[in-house]
Amino acid sequence: MSLGGFSFSTDDVGYLRSEVGAAALAAVAELELSDATRIADIAGVRARFGELGPVLVETTLLRRRASEKLGELGPEFQVSDWLFTDEALQQATAAPVALHRAGRLARAGAGVVHDVTCSIGTELAALRRSRLRAVGSDLDPVRLAMAHHNLGASAWLCRADALHPVTRDTVVVVDPARRSGGRRRWRPEDYQPGLALLMDSYRGRDLVVKCAPGIDFDQVRRLGFDGEIEVTSYQGSVREACLWPAGLTQPGVRRRASILDRGEQITDTDPDDCPVRPAGRWIVDPDGAVVRAGLVRHYAARHGLWQLDPDIAYLSGDRLPAAIRGFEVLEQLAFDERRLRQALSALDCGALEILVRGVRIDPDALRRRLRLRGNRALAVIVTRVGSRSASHASAFVCIPSR
Repeated sequence: MSLGGFSFSTDDVGYLRSEVGAAALAAVAELELSDATRIADIAGVRARFGELGPVLVETTLLRRRASEKLGELGPEFQVSDWLFTDEALQQATAAPVALHRAGRLARAGAGVVHDVTCSIGTELAALRRSRLRAVGSDLDPVRLAMAHHNLGASAWLCRADALHPVTRDTVVVVDPARRSGGRRRWRPEDYQPGLALLMDSYRGRDLVVKCAPGIDFDQVRRLGFDGEIEVTSYQGSVREACLWPAGLTQPGVRRRASILDRGEQITDTDPDDCPVRPAGRWIVDPDGAVVRAGLVRHYAARHGLWQLDPDIAYLSGDRLPAAIRGFEVLEQLAFDERRLRQALSALDCGALEILVRGVRIDPDALRRRLRLRGNRALAVIVTRVGSRSASHASAFVCIPSR
């Protein structure tokens, strides 16, 4: 819940940072502000605090949303006391991802790191947590004022355009805006600042760029980037792609998948000897970061798995690797809705997880058509198997490992 479209001013930030503003925020924080109480609570805040009511309510709601996303920055940074705009919070890197990047920079021996799009200070907090010296800059005076509040008086901050360098001999970190008016920008040239412009501005320097996970890797290479593209996932979701200059990564690495939940990393320099075979006891759907980074074969080789099809990301094996979710195969059949319905009915299936690759099927629509009425929770994996004229859609009815 948010007031939606609310815009902070530097005067608002000044008020929120004052003793009077802090006391008012403490009072509003006591309110439930749920869907059931929202109208009455906001009316009460307006009656007590007048035109400053929306500032207080929006900040309280944003702080509540921020605790889950940024809480892991640690006790040094009390996120519950931070200031945000709605868009800045949406754009902020989740704490585990920011801490992972900061840790890589520290291990790579980065000296001073300059975050040239520091916004409200999330990346700077992670850098400081990793004991790196960090400088932050941003063009937005409101976000910069919020960063001053969030990071404290010791933070090195200045107002500057990311395309006009104001430091030398620093590692530059940039997170170009990929949203405008709530809509995502997918193309690198539509980022703010654009990726090509950033590369030109910092050519010859170590530049680390956070990008959307769906960025076109070939397009990035055509811009002259010759470093590593890291795809990072957390809690089962692919969070970002990050461009690392050759000087800050291992020799020869051009693609990396980092699965933060498991502390696992796979690179394109790892072995990729992976056979193609029929399904064994288990089917594994690799983490999205592995798939997006194009490292499915490397992942399979590491975990003793094989591919069901050379062009499809599903893997199989007779043993499920530790801490990896898998699907134990009960039955395999050529995909046909009538036959699938009969098989699921015979297995007393009432709840069904549907995974699809390589075939055009809407899982929700298929689930409705199957009309399941049993008591058992199962999964079905529908995928293309075989090549060219021998290619066909298969359905694997499975028990999820968890």
